Amino acid sequence: FANDAQIVNLHNWSRGSFSGTSWTGVYVMAAVVLIAFIWTFLLSKPLSAYQLGESYASNLGVNVKALRGLIVFLSSILSACIVAFAGPVSFVGVAVPHLVKSLLGTSKPILMIPASFLGGSFFVLICDLIARTLFAPTELSVSTVTAVFGAPVVLFIMLRRSREGAR
Repeated sequence: FANDAQIVNLHNWSRGSFSGTSWTGVYVMAAVVLIAFIWTFLLSKPLSAYQLGESYASNLGVNVKALRGLIVFLSSILSACIVAFAGPVSFVGVAVPHLVKSLLGTSKPILMIPASFLGGSFFVLICDLIARTLFAPTELSVSTVTAVFGAPVVLFIMLRRSREGAR
């Protein structure tokens, strides 16, 4: 049912790769990410209140239930968009915000949201460059490279939290 090129694209997609993405796909991803970024950025003030706790945010007039639903919706849209075009790309959404938070020294959403979007984009761009050039002409999957760099970050975060919890 599929020709050889389509099978190769499906195989690459299943491992997490941008190699089969067309310029039309890039434009669609850019539009979805831009809209989600703006919407998420507009939520930075309610998110700041939410960081202090649900009751505090609620007392400040934030509809906590709607905010949680909107955050889940936006996260799902962003994840679905990337997975639709590139396949599963691991560790970016977990590792990058923690790295950005460490670099910025703050967790303020007004700074974290744009920095996480840019940091995630930069991280995936560098990982894609490594995946395409490290063993050229053979191409690794982006997900493999993001896992090599992202897994140690996640392990470090988990170990640090377990040490903090033991105190």
